[in-house]
Amino acid sequence: MLSLHHNLFPTKPKTLTFSTPFKPHFPNTTLKPPKAQKPNSTTTTTQSLLQYNRKPQLSGETPRVVVITSGKGGVGKTTTTANVGLSLARLGFSVVAIDADVGLRNLDLLLGLENRVNYTVVEVLNGDCRLDQALVRDKRWSNFELLCISKPRSKLPIGFGGKALVWVVDALKARQEGSPDFIIIDCPAGIDAGFITAITPANEAVLVTTPDITSLRDADRVTGLLECDGIRDIKMIVNRDSEVIRSTNRGFPLVLNKPPTLAGLAFEQAAWRLVEQDSMKAVMVEEEPKKRGFFSFFGG
Repeated sequence: MLSLHHNLFPTKPKTLTFSTPFKPHFPNTTLKPPKAQKPNSTTTTTQSLLQYNRKPQLSGETPRVVVITSGKGGVGKTTTTANVGLSLARLGFSVVAIDADVGLRNLDLLLGLENRVNYTVVEVLNGDCRLDQALVRDKRWSNFELLCISKPRSKLPIGFGGKALVWVVDALKARQEGSPDFIIIDCPAGIDAGFITAITPANEAVLVTTPDITSLRDADRVTGLLECDGIRDIKMIVNRDSEVIRSTNRGFPLVLNKPPTLAGLAFEQAAWRLVEQDSMKAVMVEEEPKKRGFFSFFGG
């Protein structure tokens, strides 16, 4: 089931409790409360708190520079970057997602944009192209853009580090068409030089983890490193959803699924809470429990 934490707001906003399936939130769209349905043995009722009839109010100074990190690999950092980024774009905010994983980039694959990346930050720094040429605009949501640090299996120049990424972020802020509302940085795994480079320009972080003890210990370690770097606004996403694998293979983010999945709804909730900088500390991305039959006792 999907676990959403309560006591999320200083004052209780107008909320709606409903059962899935439901129509997801889009800008300038009013959601009407559906008719109540009684749960039975063949349907699973999912309770979810969703504010409706308004767009979330952007809090803080823009652009908001958010790093998606974890320390441990394979927990869903890139998946979170793709889904939260597109959710923000669907809510009407301009977003630039930066894939900072040098040589092992995957964000373009999850977004289905792998065939449209012609230039990267390395070419921009070398003077081979302009910054706007390296930005890849999503055709589904024109206010979402992708920027890759380097090409697959390539190595960065020795001089590339946190200062170079800060320059990239400053260049995005100074664009003629205007600064984006959000700059989201997909951090590489580990806590080595790539991690330090990715967190340098950020002023807030989303920590992705899974419920296993090794991932939680790494998350605790990364939290300390982020705080030492001056990042105090740290939120957490706990990910344990198998639907992510199918989404990854298709290059189609979960939040675009129709009807929406439980994991997609959780990512949309995370994006909403990120916008308003509320008191949320953790979101659970969890799959719907599978039906258990008689032969499940024997492993079937």
